[in-house]
Amino acid sequence: MRSGGLPCYDRCMTRPFRILGLQQIAVGAPKKDDLRKLWVDILGVTVVDTYRSEKENVDEDIAVLGKISTRVEIDLMEPVDPDKRPKVHDPALNHIGLWVDNLAAAVEWLGQQGVRFTPGGIRKGAAGHDVCFIHPKGDAATPIGGVGVLIELVQAPADVIAALS
Repeated sequence: MRSGGLPCYDRCMTRPFRILGLQQIAVGAPKKDDLRKLWVDILGVTVVDTYRSEKENVDEDIAVLGKISTRVEIDLMEPVDPDKRPKVHDPALNHIGLWVDNLAAAVEWLGQQGVRFTPGGIRKGAAGHDVCFIHPKGDAATPIGGVGVLIELVQAPADVIAALS
């Protein structure tokens, strides 16, 4: 227990992985042109790539802040079909992505702790890194979710691990 009687969540467990830092935020809108006007035209964030997936119902521009291994993506997303799921524009802050140093170990250990993942398991993400998503809500079998937030765990490449360790 910490002083004040609060549980010791961060130091009392041994994890076979580390969360290194923020990899991305993903924001959605019915039309990504509205997002580009703010993020690119007004704020000056640079678009470096695009990604489109009918299966994931997303058409996105991948913008970045920062440089090299410590850069953070800002994914500007619109749905391919606004009537289909997933609805990448609802909520507008779609998800956050966290760099993790050992994704496979993280997924195994978190699953043992009762964390619920979205369907699809570990797979290649839009930026080419292996990813897996923590579901926004727990369920009876896996009661721990993102408490309303979709969380993407992203396997950090060696240069990011070195830069953020």
